[in-house]
Amino acid sequence: MGNPNIPVGISDFKEIRENNNYYIDKSGFISELLTDGAAKVTLITRPRRFGKTLGMSMLYYFFNVRNESQKLFEGLEISRNHELCEKWLNKWPTIFLTFKDIDGLDFASAYDQLVFTISDLYQKYSFLLESEEIDEEDRKRFKLLKSGEGSKILVIRSLSLLMRLLENYYHKQMILLIDEYDVPIAKASSKGYYQQMLEIIRGMMSTVITGCLQIAKESIFTGTNNFVTDTIANTGFNEYFGFTQQEVNKILEDTGTVQYAKQMKEWYDGYHMGEIDVYCPWDVMNYLRELQRNPKAQPVSYWKNTSGNDIIRLFIDYADSNITEKLEI
Repeated sequence: MGNPNIPVGISDFKEIRENNNYYIDKSGFISELLTDGAAKVTLITRPRRFGKTLGMSMLYYFFNVRNESQKLFEGLEISRNHELCEKWLNKWPTIFLTFKDIDGLDFASAYDQLVFTISDLYQKYSFLLESEEIDEEDRKRFKLLKSGEGSKILVIRSLSLLMRLLENYYHKQMILLIDEYDVPIAKASSKGYYQQMLEIIRGMMSTVITGCLQIAKESIFTGTNNFVTDTIANTGFNEYFGFTQQEVNKILEDTGTVQYAKQMKEWYDGYHMGEIDVYCPWDVMNYLRELQRNPKAQPVSYWKNTSGNDIIRLFIDYADSNITEKLEI
């Protein structure tokens, strides 16, 4: 059996590439995203553990002007598109923010987590305080957010402020990547502070966002023009989230586990997205790693215990009345 480094639980693109971990090339997502049309906001929804965070991380390392990522993309599909790389590779100011840790038993504790997340983000851009492009009022606002002392309104405007400051600094348009935008909303739904959290998150949304939930009518993005949603029912990006049959065949060949193809298909090929069937990557990679340790290992469902199902319980609770009306927020 082949023994490539099978990454499980690693969602940082740079870490995977630099540590020679096994990687299925999904860099075609970059060119498809850039040529798919000029949508100001793209919302990508997929089930958990389908590579959304890794995809966002890849975009961050590709676009961000503060990175030098040419080696990370060597040998990948995107590297053969020289014209696109010349225009986009490490040429644009980029923010990558995740809301995965925004949780709490009540709104106050969850909001504290959000404030800390914003403070940590601002720490990374402290160099802006030395810029001549920033005026004194913005400098005061920046310091307040960096120290976690900003007002509620300032927290809501924190992303738009940081984007404006970076655009002024680089004299280029910003790219904002937000991952797991739905986590604080789902947690708030199950713990009784939904409307309070919705007010905060709704005010912060912009540009490229990923999550597991598609909020009814996308009204969380009210006020955002030129909005595109990509779900499992669409045909646009489905091959880039999850493993296709061709990719699984290659994985099995590379790891010397072709004899397990039948079990792999029976257990993990259960998702139909757009016009293609895909495997759950979390299950595939976990089972492959287990086979490296024990060739007699039997397949199990690794995916089912990766997260809570609070939002499903919420739907069930609502099912006694007009669920459509209640969930249109």
